Parts: sequence; structure tokens; C-alpha cells
Amino acid sequence: MLTALPRRWARRLFGAFALQALALAACAQSAYEAALPADLSTAPALCERVPCRDVMPGATRFSERKGQPPYVEAWGTKDGKEALIGYVVLSTDVTDTPAYSGKPVVTLIGLDTAGRYTGIRILKHSEPILLLGIPESSLKTFNDQYLGRFIGDNMEIGRSRPDEQVIGLDAISGATVTVIAQNQVIKMAGAAVGRQVGLLERTVRPPARFADDGSTPDWAALVDAGLVRRLVVRPEQVGLQRSAEPFIDLWFGSLDHPRIGRAILGDDGWKALRARLGEHDHPLFLLRTGGHESFKGSGFVRGGIFDRIQVRQGQDTFTFRDLDYLNLYAIKAAGAPAYSESGIFIVRSDAFSAAWPWKLVFLGNRVDRATGARSFTSFDAEYWLPDSHLEGGRPVVPKAEPTWLRVWRGRLPEIAAFASLLIAVATFHVIRDRQTRRASHSKGWPVHGFKYAAWVASVGFVGFGLLAQPSITQVLTWFHAILFHLNWTLFLSDPFIFLFWIFIIVTVFVWGRGVFCGWLCPFGSLSELLYKIGGAIGLKRWQFTPPRWLHDRLKWLKYAIFFGLLVVSLFSMTLAEQLAEIEPFKTTFLVGLFNRSWPYTLFAASLLGLSIFTERPFCKYLCPLGAALAMPSTFRWYGLRRKVECNRCKACAHGCGSLAIDDNGRIDPRECLLCLDCMIYYTDDHACPPLAKERKRRVRAGIEMTPIGRDGYFIPLHPVASDSTSPEQHHA
Repeated sequence: MLTALPRRWARRLFGAFALQALALAACAQSAYEAALPADLSTAPALCERVPCRDVMPGATRFSERKGQPPYVEAWGTKDGKEALIGYVVLSTDVTDTPAYSGKPVVTLIGLDTAGRYTGIRILKHSEPILLLGIPESSLKTFNDQYLGRFIGDNMEIGRSRPDEQVIGLDAISGATVTVIAQNQVIKMAGAAVGRQVGLLERTVRPPARFADDGSTPDWAALVDAGLVRRLVVRPEQVGLQRSAEPFIDLWFGSLDHPRIGRAILGDDGWKALRARLGEHDHPLFLLRTGGHESFKGSGFVRGGIFDRIQVRQGQDTFTFRDLDYLNLYAIKAAGAPAYSESGIFIVRSDAFSAAWPWKLVFLGNRVDRATGARSFTSFDAEYWLPDSHLEGGRPVVPKAEPTWLRVWRGRLPEIAAFASLLIAVATFHVIRDRQTRRASHSKGWPVHGFKYAAWVASVGFVGFGLLAQPSITQVLTWFHAILFHLNWTLFLSDPFIFLFWIFIIVTVFVWGRGVFCGWLCPFGSLSELLYKIGGAIGLKRWQFTPPRWLHDRLKWLKYAIFFGLLVVSLFSMTLAEQLAEIEPFKTTFLVGLFNRSWPYTLFAASLLGLSIFTERPFCKYLCPLGAALAMPSTFRWYGLRRKVECNRCKACAHGCGSLAIDDNGRIDPRECLLCLDCMIYYTDDHACPPLAKERKRRVRAGIEMTPIGRDGYFIPLHPVASDSTSPEQHHA
């Protein structure tokens, strides 16, 4: 035991261990996080800001941005003459689809004149796993799968399905969510350019046929029928401080329909509007009823371009210039809200139809709290006329299956196996009192057998197989998502991490952190297995437990690390993700011990090596995830059962590997890993001193012992409901 070692030696050992971990986290500064030009999203000469030649080989010059969404023409030499050789598009000009970090992967994409991808380059990303865990070459290898592919090809992550004309793409292990988002971005950007330049067939939608009963509804009736919709953007969604005042509050609707037109403009006003519009002109109205941000934007002032408002229908995007705008001086509908800005926008295209669903898109100027940089991000709300307002009802428009749903469907067998493991462990803890009573008379079985099986499954199946090791970076990401902008589809894209976190949240409040940390955490299970194996192969003489005085000091270190990461994340999520490398999870499971640079390998190997000689050193002293789960464990509903005699006996405390039982016999639920060894002793009338004493007394007195009560073969003298009540409280 370490209690026999000099105190100075112990302090140096654990001090050096902690310093190595912190130094490794602090040196993680080589993330792929580029500083982009401040005017990247607005500068006409895009290719003066970014290396377009990297994605368009052979180009000699590039045009300014043109079209909507914007793209750049690339010119080169063919047969001795200058000729158009392709197009370059910046992904965030088309879509700001977020990846797992909640931020888009800024990508430069090149296409030739035949519509085939010629080059893809990542300019900036903020992905936790890609910042340090996975080499940049893996991301480049993923992007290279698109080269030579046509923009109209149906490419999906996973296996190819020739019968459905689906081309499969290999994902990056451990970064599934990131590559799913990247696949959407690359396909959307290519299709957006292809439709504008004629590489993809242009969409033409049949005009709507309206059902009109001649009525003129008031504002409340319009809202109830879904004929006017609302789009609200909160300040926190654009990186500003949370406030009761919205960033912008918009009401909008179509003026194509006579009933809506009469209600908003009056009968004469709507007829006058229709008289000045063409056959394929489609008016819609917009009101700003809250917030200080204008929907007109700065582009309108400079060049008559509305750069804050767009309309999207299917894969088509419609933008507006000054000629597409009319003043809206008054709302005729009774009960209309007060507004500070209003206008009529006209979609001029036969590709648009009021009978099909469409979205109003507001482009907000988002502030990155980490860097202070500004970028456009989009917010949208869907609009679709009810069936009763269209002759023949609405057209059948098949909605694209969500990407996360395809991921779940494609991995159903693994999801079922993973869910079965979670259910099995949870079920075991539901009946754990019965199992520990059985184990007390069968040398630990079935508790030990089931626990060892859970560890092996956690390490082999969950850790190395599914790469589903939860991490503090997910806690930080979820914290920011809830605080600023929650996107459930983002989290659903990784089914195993999503299910794991549902399980963790529930079990932490039911039993405490120990169900996850002690039974199912892949790294914790690996650490514990190494300790058990070390003892089994003859290293037990060198295995030790830290003295209580040292443990009581070191256990607070993980809380300091957690709160440090949380505070840093409020200022720089990127830096927090870098410092989170104090977790060896990526190195151990996602990337591999021998696939990273030597500091990461040394750190993870040191933790695992130390685990052979002392139980779970990382879990007890350094794990920020464990600290995050320990705090709500204070409020768990079901604790471990205790007897009043536990405060005098303390036999269980001597065998507690997590050192969660103090000198007064109390169990600290924040430190307890629910190994259940103390509960096996608790009902063992040979191992538990109070029960053994009572057993001997009854044997001497000739009293028959019968299996009564929940606490053993006889009712203990002073049972206590659970570890939530201390022995002292019970005496009182």
C-alpha cells in the first residue's frame, strides 16, 4: 500500500503526473484554424482573398463574384486561346450548414465546365476531433473522393447502392458528423452553381391555382390558418448577449393568394399590385415587428441589393434587387401588430410557385466570440399554403429524408446491440440489491461476472468498435448549443453518442455517475481491466492505493480542470477543445496510440501504465468529464444502502478502490464508481463484521437464521435507507 511509502515520494509522483497532463494540454496549439479575411463573404474579387488555383488547376485568371448564390468564373488557355475552364465557389456563399462544432467548415470548391469537381480545399474548420485528434490528411483523403464526380451524382456516406444509383463515400472514423455535414455542403455548392450555368436542368414549377371564397380575414384569422408566418432570431443565435429583445422579429406571407392580398393591402390595393406584375411575378410581404436589425441590409444602401433576405424553394434560391421591392405603407388587416419596417418583395421566376413549400431566409451577421470575427449565418422559416386555399389541394412534394435518419437506418444492427448493452447495465442496477445479496454468498458472482463483461464490451465494442467514447468536448458543445443555438439534428447525426448521452443523463440522476464511469466508460473500463490484469499476473505486490490525505487533495484537481475548460470555452471554444486534450480518449480509441505525435502517445501510455499499479488514476484525479457528471450525482435518487454500524466498522472503506468512503463510513456519491464491492460485504454475514458478530451470537444462542429482510440472512440491528442519510443523521 502507498501508505507505507514516504509522503514526499507520493507527492512527487502525483505532482509530476498532473503536471505532465497539464503541460500536454497547454502545448496543443497546432490546430488547423486559419484566420480568414474579414471581407471574405463580401469582397467581389474572391480569388484575391483565397487560393482559387488550388481547386482549379490551369486557371490563369478569375472573374469577380457573379450570380446568386455567388460563384467565380475561372479562365485558362485552350488551343492557344483564353477560354472558360470552370467555376469556383465558396461553400459559405451557398450554405452555412454547421458541422459538429456548430460552425460551418469553410470550403473552397472547383468545378470544370462539364460539372465535375476539380478540387476541394478546406479553408477553416473548428471541429473538436479534427483540430487535434485526426490528421489533416484524413480530411483531404475524404474530399479527394469527389474529384472527377459529376455534381448531379447522388453521393452519400456509406456503402454504394447501384440499384438506387447511390455512390458510397468512405467516412472518417470518429468524425462521422463532420463528414456528413461536409457531404451536404459540397453537393449543395456544386448544384447551386450547376443550375445557374446550365450544367443541371432548370426547375420549372406549375403555377398555383387558388381557391377563393371572397372573404377578407383579419390578422388573427391569417395567423390561425397559417397564411402568415413568423421568423424570430434571438441575440444569442448571432453571438450576442442573451436578451429579452429579439435580434429581429419578422412576419411574412405570400400576396399571390387573393384572400391574403385583400387582407393585407385591401381590395383596391391588391388589384393595383396585380395589375403591375407579370405572369411569373410572385409578391410576398415582410414586416419587422421587433428588434433593431433592418431586413434591408447594407447592400441595399450601396447598390440596391437586399443582402439579408432570400427565398428558397427546393434547391432554388431567389434574391432581390431594388427593382424587386415595393413600399408597403399600411396593413389593412384588423388586429395587425405594430411594425417598424415593412415591404413587398417580388420573386420574378417561373421556377417559383406558391403551391410548393418555400422558406424565407434571413442572413444574420454573426459574431464569433472567440475571435471577434463576423460572418453571415442563415435562419429560415417554412411557408406552405393550406390545402383549403388551393384548388385540388397541395401538390405531393416528397421531403428529403433527414441525413441523421439515413445514418440511423444504415447502422440499425449496431444501434440495437449498443442499446441492448445500455439496457442490460441499467436493468442490472435496478435489481442490484438482489444481485449483491446473491454475490455475498457466491464469491462475488454475479456482480463481478457481469461487471467484467460490461468492461470488456465497453472497451472492445463501444470504444474500439463504435468509437463512442463520450468526451468533455461534447459537454462544452452541448452547453454552447443550449446557451446560444440548439440544433438537435446535429446531435442526432451520431446515434451512439446521442444514445450514450441520453443514458448518462438519466442514470446520473437515478444512481449517480458510477453507472457510466464505473461500468461503461471505455477508457475507465480499460484502466480498471489493466489494474485487475496486473494483479492477476503477479504485480499485486507493487500495486498501491494513494493515502487518504493525498487523495482528498488530488480529487479536486478534476473539478478545477473542468471549470477551467468551461471558462475558457466562453472566450474561445477552439482553445478549450485544444486544452481538452488532457483527456486521452482520442489518442486511445479514435486515432490510436501509435498514430499521433509522441507527446500524446506518451501521455496516454503513461496513464494506462500507471493504471496497472493503482486503480483509475485518471478517473479519480484528472477527468473533467467525471467532474461534470459528479456534481449532479449529489442529487441522485437512489443511493447505496447503509447500516448505522458502518460508521464504527469502516471495513468497506479499506477495500474501496475509488476511496469514496470516508472515515465516518459515509459514501461520497461524487467519487463513488458503483463497483458494488461494499454492497457485497454489506450483506455477507462472514465478511461484514457487524453481521458476522450477530451471526456468531445467534449460532451460540441456537437462533435459526432465516433469509428475511432486504439486508441479509437476518435483519440488521439498525438499517439505514441509503447512503443519502449518514449514520450520524440516523442516530439523531
